[in-house]
Amino acid sequence: MWRHMGGSQGLYSPAISYRPIQPSDLDVLMRLHTDLFPVRYEPEFYQKVVTGQELSWGAVDRNRPNGQNDELIGFVTARILPAKDSEVEDLLSCNMSKNDLKLIYILTLGVVESYRNHGIAVSLIKEVKKYAATIPTCRGVYLHVILYNNPAIHLYQKMSFQCVRRLYSFYFINGQHFDAFLFIYYVNGGRSPCSLLDIMRHVMTYLKGGIEVVISKLQRNENKGSRWHKNRETFNLVSTTQNKKILLNDDSGYQCV
Repeated sequence: MWRHMGGSQGLYSPAISYRPIQPSDLDVLMRLHTDLFPVRYEPEFYQKVVTGQELSWGAVDRNRPNGQNDELIGFVTARILPAKDSEVEDLLSCNMSKNDLKLIYILTLGVVESYRNHGIAVSLIKEVKKYAATIPTCRGVYLHVILYNNPAIHLYQKMSFQCVRRLYSFYFINGQHFDAFLFIYYVNGGRSPCSLLDIMRHVMTYLKGGIEVVISKLQRNENKGSRWHKNRETFNLVSTTQNKKILLNDDSGYQCV
């Protein structure tokens, strides 16, 4: 996932709004990706985005002059994946059935330099998170961040994404390898996999339940033994005195006929 950050803002006050990316955005979308990212994307990628085969949200400035008030100034693209086919299946909780679960992978995120520091990137990510929450089977939103992109790393940490893995030599750019961090944001009850502590909790809970069952059985056996002993004493009393009234009023609480 690529996100370009930096720059400064002037006194201009934009009127930012968000909409789906559409076919008329193709040329601008391609230009922005070329300007912002060192990675080159195939034409098929752009076609899928503008035709709705990939998820996308675009940011525009309604106050922008010269007929540019509907031209993209920011964007996020994403994809829905089956969890079982993703690289992060093992990052879902161990007590979930993953056969029908989904994940959303953020592909690219970018903002035009002159529009940075207006909260546009945050709003775009919120759109993805909000959409993910509407899919009952979706358990998370995940992405990759190149090792040196500290502003992006800080942003995702601020937005409650968890850094769960470092991927060595993930990117190959201009003949050089770069590591990446994998971030994930859980939704709809999704959570990280069982840690050793979680496993120990499950074991202790299981053992506790077993111990409680054993104690309960022992208590029932003890009560049966106590009842048999008292009934035997009562029977002896009946045989000796032949007085049923005394037995019915016996303090033991048992009634023997």
